[in-house]
Amino acid sequence: MCALQPTECFLSQPEEKQETTVKAKRRKKKKISDILEKSAPKAGVPADLQNLLSQHFGENRSVIELEELKLSDTCFLPANDLTHSFSSYLKEICPKWAKLRKNHKEKKSVVMLVICSSALRSLELIKSMTAFKGDCKVLKLFAKHIKIKEQINMLEKGVFHIGVGTPGRVKALVEQDGLCLNSTKYMILDWNWRDQKLRRMMDIPEIKKETIDLLEMCIIKLCREGSVKLGLF
Repeated sequence: MCALQPTECFLSQPEEKQETTVKAKRRKKKKISDILEKSAPKAGVPADLQNLLSQHFGENRSVIELEELKLSDTCFLPANDLTHSFSSYLKEICPKWAKLRKNHKEKKSVVMLVICSSALRSLELIKSMTAFKGDCKVLKLFAKHIKIKEQINMLEKGVFHIGVGTPGRVKALVEQDGLCLNSTKYMILDWNWRDQKLRRMMDIPEIKKETIDLLEMCIIKLCREGSVKLGLF
C-alpha cells in the first residue's frame, strides 16, 4: 500500500500541468487572428453593416432613433463578391464615371469617398484604381505625414474627384468645414480586406468607432435622402 503512494503523487502533478496547458491553448484560440485564420473569406453584404450599426447603438438608442439609422437596400451599391480588383469593382458600380468626373467643378468636395483602415492601405488602393480613375485628381485623406491644414488648403484651391483615406481624418475634415459631402455620390468602405493580423477594418476597435461616427454624423442621412450610395469592397 505504502509503495503505491509515491507513484500516485507522481502521476497527479503532470495531469494538473497538462490541464493547465490545455486551458492556456483554449485562451490563445480566442485571439481574433486565430479565429479569422480558420474562417473562410466571406464577402460583406449590406446586412453586415446594418447588423453592426444595430449592435453598436442598440442599447443606447430608442426604437425611433434606431429606425432613423436604418438603411434600405436601395442605399447600397452592389457588394464586392471577392472576384474583383478595385478598378474592376469601381467600373461596375460607376459605369458613368467619365461623365460624373467631367461635370464635377466644385471645390472642397469629392465625387467619390473611399474609407479604409490606414494610410498604407490608402496608398495601395490609390495605386490599384489606376485603370478606373483616368486623369481625375485623387486626394489623400489620412493623417500620416500630412497636416489637416494642408488638406483643407488643397480642397479650397483645387477640384478633386476622389478622396481616399481613414475615417478619423475624413470626419475631422468634415467637422472643420474643410470637406463638404453635398457633391459626394459614392462612399466605398474597404470592407473585406484583411491586414497582416487578418483583421478587417471593422475588426479594429478604433477604426470601427470612427467609421460608425462618420456614418452617423452625415453619411446615413445623405444615404436616406438618396444623394449618396454605399459600397462594400
